[in-house]
Amino acid sequence: MRILAIHAHPDDIEILAGGTCARLAAAGHELTLVTMSDGDCGSREYTPEETGRIRKGEAAKAAALIGAAYRWGGLHDLSIFNDDASRRQTTGLIREIRPEIVLTSAPSDYLADHEMVSLLVRDACFAAGAPNYRTPSTAEALTWIPHLYFMDPIEGLDREGRVVPPDFVVDVSAEFALKREMLACHESQRNWLKAHHGMDNYLVTMEEWTRHRGQSARFGYGEGFRQYKGHPYPQSPALQGLLGLA
Repeated sequence: MRILAIHAHPDDIEILAGGTCARLAAAGHELTLVTMSDGDCGSREYTPEETGRIRKGEAAKAAALIGAAYRWGGLHDLSIFNDDASRRQTTGLIREIRPEIVLTSAPSDYLADHEMVSLLVRDACFAAGAPNYRTPSTAEALTWIPHLYFMDPIEGLDREGRVVPPDFVVDVSAEFALKREMLACHESQRNWLKAHHGMDNYLVTMEEWTRHRGQSARFGYGEGFRQYKGHPYPQSPALQGLLGLA
């Protein structure tokens, strides 16, 4: 099955869904990891162009660890908006990848880039099946609407600090070491997160959160998801079925 994981920045997927992606890839599914931004603002040492090049390389290296493809969505940090041009670009990307399942960012999160990607992907999954909705890509329109799932927001909290409970939690205890290795590929982020976020070790922070989410479902480590069931998106538990949860 073709599965697309799409989030805002290099390292977001690894933090929130790296273990699930590793598990799906190991089961033989075709995974593509997309970051809509190249992460160009994530540095105080390099120019935006240099930072974007470094971070895309790190994302590609992380994806390769599980045999997944990596693509950049063509946008930049703090410049992701739910506008017509971005929606058409995202729709074209989905038509090219042709996923049956899409994993994306939560609708409410601490950062606008995350929230805008969620809106863009939600609407692009719908638009991908409308042939008259023209995009920069020449890929044909889909004949289906992909199953759509939201990852947890960062720390499991919405923009106002309220808890966002998942519909289900994936046990990634067996994949946790690989998830950590994937995130460690984003080594350029340690200095940035220490300077801007006050986080000295993003790997430890990820481990604490993944353990917390797992323990909420009595797993060692876990990742949470919510299925979007708005009309006319698919209602069947496709991802849950692949993971033995349905």
